[in-house]
Amino acid sequence: MREAPDLGLLIEAARAAGPVAMRHFRASPRSWDKAGDQGPVSEADLEVNAVLEAHLRGARPDYGWLSEESEEDPARLTAERVFIVDPIDGTRAFLQGTSAFSHALAVVHNGVVEAAVVYLPAQERLYAAALGAGATLNGAPIHVSGAQSLTGADVLATKPTFLPDHWPGGVPDVNRAHRPSLAYRLCLVAQGRFDALVTVRDAWEWDIAAGCLIAAEAGGIATDATGAPIRFNARWPRHPGCFAAPRQIHAALMRHRGG
Repeated sequence: MREAPDLGLLIEAARAAGPVAMRHFRASPRSWDKAGDQGPVSEADLEVNAVLEAHLRGARPDYGWLSEESEEDPARLTAERVFIVDPIDGTRAFLQGTSAFSHALAVVHNGVVEAAVVYLPAQERLYAAALGAGATLNGAPIHVSGAQSLTGADVLATKPTFLPDHWPGGVPDVNRAHRPSLAYRLCLVAQGRFDALVTVRDAWEWDIAAGCLIAAEAGGIATDATGAPIRFNARWPRHPGCFAAPRQIHAALMRHRGG
C-alpha cells in the first residue's frame, strides 16, 4: 500500500491501544450501562479512548475529535480534518471474553474518509486503508469476494435485518451470519470472507467510518441503507444503516430494498 498522510499515525495509535485493552480482556473490568439505552461501557473503553486521544491529538492538535467515549466537541464541525474513533467496537463481546472486538480509527477530510485502521488485538488482525491506495490485512492486499449472485450469498447481518418490512422487493435468499463488531464485519467483507454486510439500524459514524473506507478500497461499495454515499463528520453523526458488498451484490440488495 502506498503510504498516505496519517495512516502510519493511525497504525501506531491502534497498536499502542491494543495492550491496554488486552490488560482488561477476560479480567472482569468494571462496566456499566450508558444512559439512553446506548449499551455498555467499561473502564477499558475509557482507558483506550484516553490512549488514542493522547496519541492522535498529541500528533495532530489541529484535527477535530469525534469518539464514542468522549464528550461532544462542536469544534470538530469546523475542523478541516477530524479523527473519528471507536475505542472498543464490540464492547459486549469484549466483556463476554469474545475476541471479535476492535479498535476503529479514521481520519476524515471534508466528509470523506482518507485513512482508516481496524485492529483486533486479541486476534492480531490489523486492517488498514488509505484513499486511492487499496486495503490490507497485516500488510497483505485484500479484496472483496468475486460473488456475482445475491442468491446464496454469505451476508453478515442480525436476524431482524431480514424481516419482510425492510425488503419491499422481497427478502433476499442468502446465508446469514453475524459477528459482534460492526467495524470488523465491514473488514470481513473487504477481505472476501463474506459477500456483504447489511444493517438497517441507524449506524454511528465511529462504528462505520473506518470499515467503510477499508471495504471500498478493497473493491466494494459502502453506502447507507438507502444506497446513498455517506458523508462523515455530520452534525448528528448517525446514518440510516450501512450496506457494503461487491458492486453486483450491492446493486442486487438495493433492488430488493426498493421494491
